[in-house]
Amino acid sequence: EKRTMSLIEKNGYHDSVYINAAKIFQGIHTEKRKDRILVRYGDDSVSPRLTFKDEYSQRVSYELAFNALKYQDLLEEILLDSCVYPCQSIPDELTSLLVVMLYDLQDRKFQARDTFDEEDPVAEVRKIEGYLHSFRTKLAAALARCRIKHDALSIEYILPETIRKQEQRASALPLCVWINTYKISLQDVFRDLEKKGFTRVETVSDFGRYTYCVDQHCHDVLVFPSSLKEELLNLDLFADYKLLLQ
Repeated sequence: EKRTMSLIEKNGYHDSVYINAAKIFQGIHTEKRKDRILVRYGDDSVSPRLTFKDEYSQRVSYELAFNALKYQDLLEEILLDSCVYPCQSIPDELTSLLVVMLYDLQDRKFQARDTFDEEDPVAEVRKIEGYLHSFRTKLAAALARCRIKHDALSIEYILPETIRKQEQRASALPLCVWINTYKISLQDVFRDLEKKGFTRVETVSDFGRYTYCVDQHCHDVLVFPSSLKEELLNLDLFADYKLLLQ
């Protein structure tokens, strides 16, 4: 059976990822002026305790939290415009969970996520998920109105131009990958990549479609073209944590 890390991302996450992402977002969300506060996030004076199952769960929890931060204004506007927020049955302490799960829901085009039998369900996650799913038509309509108002093809175009340019630069940067030498040798990685159709080149300037090079200063770091991220995450080398995306 082929294992994949990116498939989980596209179809939703484990409950624990949403909880951790909400805790992270609670501590980093943008505070509005008191006279402009329409969405309330509860008390964030206590540092949250984060428990990650593995490196992948940690990475996607932070990615989800920072994506919610990036689109915080838009997500709040969707919640208010659709009248999904405020809701008496959802306390302020769960607003962060509501926002991060809304970001993920719209990223999946408002489709239901896959469930994972191997995990214990988290009641708060299932509550927010059911609530958002019951209003998915109103939420999708509110998102469409936001895009029309901003004349945007997608939510990325609603972001300020400075942030869009930063993301474009970041997405063009080569991918750095650590070799987990506790699990695999450098030579075995090279052989495995060669079998998968990758060619080793000398420097980044020699990059082609399926190429990579060894970092000039760290012999256990490989560098790949940015366009290969999804394909790399589908390799068993990543699923087995023999390679780790920096």
